[in-house]
Amino acid sequence: QVQLVESGGGSVQPGGSLRLSCAVSGYVDSQYCMVWFRQAPGKDREGLAVIFEDDTKTYADSVNGRFTISADNAKNTLYLQMNSLTTEDTAMYYCAAGVCQYYTWWFPQMYNYWGQGTQVTVSS
Repeated sequence: QVQLVESGGGSVQPGGSLRLSCAVSGYVDSQYCMVWFRQAPGKDREGLAVIFEDDTKTYADSVNGRFTISADNAKNTLYLQMNSLTTEDTAMYYCAAGVCQYYTWWFPQMYNYWGQGTQVTVSS
């Protein structure tokens, strides 16, 4: 019932910035959390940032201080602002939604709904 569509990916030089968007449609339960993941070739899917139902936010150590998660006023778009990008940030980026689990928000299997992904490539 929930649909998620990512956009905003592309190619950028090291040190550059991108802002990803995730358009949300359908009913999202009030206890659901929204999260950004990424997956690089040959690596596990990695949780990056989460917004809990009370609007608190948590970040993975790998992106803390560089990435910022947010939502628009209508709460129908999720954003990920990415600054100081490096080649190690190259990956497919996904948004996801599911029941909030504070201690395991980073676990991909906790989420019911996923977008199709948007590619981010950082290279010179």
